[in-house]
Amino acid sequence: MLRLGIDLGGTKIEIIAFDDDGRTLDRRRVATPQGDYAATLAAVAGLVEALESGQGRRGTVGVGMPGTLSRASGLVKNANSTCLIGRPLRDDLQRLLGREVRLANDANCFALSEAVDGAAAGAAVVFGVIVGTGVGGGIVVHGQVLDGPNGIAGEWGHNPLPLPAGAELPLPACYCGRAGCIETYLSGPGMARDHARAGGATLTAEALVAAAASGDAACEATLQRYEQRLARALAGVVNLLDPDVIVLGGGLSNLDRLYASVPRLWLPHVFSDRVETRLVKAAHGDSSGVRGAAWLWPA
Repeated sequence: MLRLGIDLGGTKIEIIAFDDDGRTLDRRRVATPQGDYAATLAAVAGLVEALESGQGRRGTVGVGMPGTLSRASGLVKNANSTCLIGRPLRDDLQRLLGREVRLANDANCFALSEAVDGAAAGAAVVFGVIVGTGVGGGIVVHGQVLDGPNGIAGEWGHNPLPLPAGAELPLPACYCGRAGCIETYLSGPGMARDHARAGGATLTAEALVAAAASGDAACEATLQRYEQRLARALAGVVNLLDPDVIVLGGGLSNLDRLYASVPRLWLPHVFSDRVETRLVKAAHGDSSGVRGAAWLWPA
């Protein structure tokens, strides 16, 4: 059976094809058409057509998406790719592709991939975090994704940042209509906004990280603020879920200093005399989401 997984991200759309044995047959990616729902649908359909043409057969299709589908309406909700909100994404993709399409939150797909054979393989309770264009979370317990009756289990990025003070105030507005969400501080754009708000130049998160590594004091201060906030936010996860492993994915997960600094910084905020939870980088990098999407269809 040919299984196709699609990661519908804020900056890229990636597709992967697996065979019956779970071997990768092909993979491709294109830039996400910004703010254009129709073009996004066309991009997904084009990727499916290209891979199936190359393999000479049709496959099952799983899609990891930002946000989730409303249980009441079937329309997209809670997506930081706001052009998807209120759209019948599953119905439209099924019409374009002429088959059933399975969709799941991208962070759930990411967490599943890492829990099955990634950085958290063998762990009983896994919390997967995506820190990139947005901030998402997914929970896997004994190899099963927790979704919840509202379809929002693990939506960590839209909880308030704990203990905001000083330069963290006033609370920044979030696209979701609230203010002070974790995502507004810990996404890549959030890091860039924080740097500018502190009087720094307008830089991308990638440029900030590079400048800090080169000795730029202002950029280093921005990264230290980021680490403190990430530690406080993840401490809340540890207190509530007590996971064996927290896996980081997304562009900011490549900041290697996080894996030493954040566990040290979260200690004062965790309600325990010791913290056994491990913070690790995703084994499959930015491919975890697309791999997990393919596994929405069993072998």
